[in-house]
Amino acid sequence: MKSPGHVASLVTDAKLVGERRAQILRAAVKLFSGEGYYTTTISQIAREAGVSTGLIYQYFGDKDDVLFLSLKLVLETYEKEIPPRLAEVKHPVERLCMALWAYCTIVDRLREATVLAYRSTKSLRADRRSLVKQDELRTNRLLHDCLRACIAGGYMRQVNEYLLVYQYVTFCHAWALKHWALRDKFGLGKYVSEGIGLLVEPFLTAKGRVTLAAMRRRTANFTRSVTATKPAKRARAA
Repeated sequence: MKSPGHVASLVTDAKLVGERRAQILRAAVKLFSGEGYYTTTISQIAREAGVSTGLIYQYFGDKDDVLFLSLKLVLETYEKEIPPRLAEVKHPVERLCMALWAYCTIVDRLREATVLAYRSTKSLRADRRSLVKQDELRTNRLLHDCLRACIAGGYMRQVNEYLLVYQYVTFCHAWALKHWALRDKFGLGKYVSEGIGLLVEPFLTAKGRVTLAAMRRRTANFTRSVTATKPAKRARAA
């Protein structure tokens, strides 16, 4: 019996499967986000992708397969791309801020897919919904580990970690979900900066605030990469 996460393909060339699926999923995300999952047909996805309907069925069994891999794509992107952005960032406060920054930049690049994940996860089969939820929880743990390190190091006071992590996740996703309202008031860097002011800074201890202030200066309030220059000496010693 195949696992819930398995999506069969009639094509055996792994490279070709990856390329074709990516092409089809881009089209599917656009249509599912704009038209809705239930009203979008495989024929419409084929036209949008510039392929035949029959070709889609060489790479996917049905529309549920297409939706499942569309959602997996965005969630796995969070999980894969945030850790490398943290690799050279050592200070707990900087790691937490960088994780939020990285998360928001990924959401910005994948706004349609992020909206789709909110709208359409419930349309999946129950066993696949469970897999998607597990993917989300793994990304949440990345943020939770950063938050816990801030508290353990004395850079942040004790908080309800579980609840605050979900505030972080909601904040990052809101850049896609409410982009129509936010885009005229904030650039992405300003949005991240204001969010950190609301969701990180109020919980910092004195030495945590010293580090954040140095990071703000060094990154021009989160408009320049955190790894562009070395941390200030005072921040490293904090």
